[in-house]
Amino acid sequence: MSAAGDRQLTALSELAGLVAGGTTRRSQLATATGLSRAAVAQRVDLLITKGLLVETGTVATERGRPPLALQLASDAAVVCAVDLGATHSTVAVAELGGAVLSEATEELDIDEGPEAVLSGLHDQLGRLLADAGHPASHVRAIGIGVPGPVEASTGTVVRPPIMRGWDGYRVPGFFEGRYDAPVLVDNDVNMMALGEYAHRPAADHLLYVKVGTGIGCGIVSSGGRVHRGASGAAGDIGHIRVPGQDDVLCHCGNTGCVEAVASGAAIAAALRDAGLPVEHVADVVRLVAAGDPTARRHVRLAAQRIGDVLASLVSFWNPDTIVLGGSIASLHDDLLADIRAAVYRRALPLATRTVAIEATILGRRAGIEGARRRAVHHLLSPAGIAQFLSTP
Repeated sequence: MSAAGDRQLTALSELAGLVAGGTTRRSQLATATGLSRAAVAQRVDLLITKGLLVETGTVATERGRPPLALQLASDAAVVCAVDLGATHSTVAVAELGGAVLSEATEELDIDEGPEAVLSGLHDQLGRLLADAGHPASHVRAIGIGVPGPVEASTGTVVRPPIMRGWDGYRVPGFFEGRYDAPVLVDNDVNMMALGEYAHRPAADHLLYVKVGTGIGCGIVSSGGRVHRGASGAAGDIGHIRVPGQDDVLCHCGNTGCVEAVASGAAIAAALRDAGLPVEHVADVVRLVAAGDPTARRHVRLAAQRIGDVLASLVSFWNPDTIVLGGSIASLHDDLLADIRAAVYRRALPLATRTVAIEATILGRRAGIEGARRRAVHHLLSPAGIAQFLSTP
């Protein structure tokens, strides 16, 4: 594309982003961008004609004729958000502005493989679109979080520890021919981090730490940019070694990984060894909530080990916010104090004096909210705008 074409897409993306952020009048857009009112009008009219923006209602003013208000389209444009877990799929159909039109959670087994799982997901999407009153042609972007490492640029799953049969599978390829929309695939914890970041206006550099069956981390830096590293492996903290635990084998093949000694699955195994009736992570949560001293002791020990790992991350990356999510993180009263103590004890004072360590705001909704935002962010980017304009 020519330099002029790139500038046009960048300008259209900026205008659409401002409208998404609440700038509703053409005069305000001109002020915010520095463009002339004529240039704003030309670009806004194009986005209206293509169905990305609509002009409706009026904005109250002190004098003169009230101007019409701009907003993201909803009648013929929606996004789909998907949070795939090891045993469930949560799917939502939402307006570009954020309102969820339909949503459902269904059980699945991720180890059934990509074709079976994604076929079920496709059926689930179809039902939710029908419930929302939208055909497949109205889907403008799909965001999908999966419980494994992902090459985000292609949506390819890479050597996942718990997704049998998915290695090397390019997820967007399944949807080609089914939806004329970009499919954005990422690790589920990155999606959760993005969702949580958007609801914390004071956060600038955020770590989202998921403590559930396993342990993972999503990294979001200033402006809401997910940090994935050179090949998408950034945040895979579950396999950082905990000193003194070399006799504990991890499913990755190494020993002493924090996931092998401090995850929900590890705590459950330790409680079974102690003679308690524990099968799943939910049983750990139930016992701690009931005040079982053995369960609480093991959770606090896990918190100390996680805190030691996070202390290194705080010194290295200097975040201002650490958010704890996942099923075990629901026990925040039993986790936060010991994690904070370890971080403040081990990390550099300059790095700890401003860091906030808090429980999730969104809970289980972090993944689906992050996937929705990922889809909308792409749609409003220059690349997304280019795809949108090329759609008949």
